[in-house]
Amino acid sequence: MNDTTSQPALPDRLSVNPRSPHHVAAIFEHDIGIRLNGKERFDVEEYCISEGWVKIPTKSLDRRGQPLLMTRKGTVEAFYR
Repeated sequence: MNDTTSQPALPDRLSVNPRSPHHVAAIFEHDIGIRLNGKERFDVEEYCISEGWVKIPTKSLDRRGQPLLMTRKGTVEAFYR
């Protein structure tokens, strides 16, 4: 069973990138799941529930060697697995 008392509340916006101002390291100690339009996604780099988008990496890289992110819009749900 999941112990929800020790898990922090999921924020409206969260990023995997530690350099982002929307990165919260305490949340990544737990396993997080993201659903976009009812389908679970495993490749989400950043999400925003209130604005309804997720950012997904592509194969292309920017000049700093980071993957370019593509935005997908829809109904976003974040949950603990």
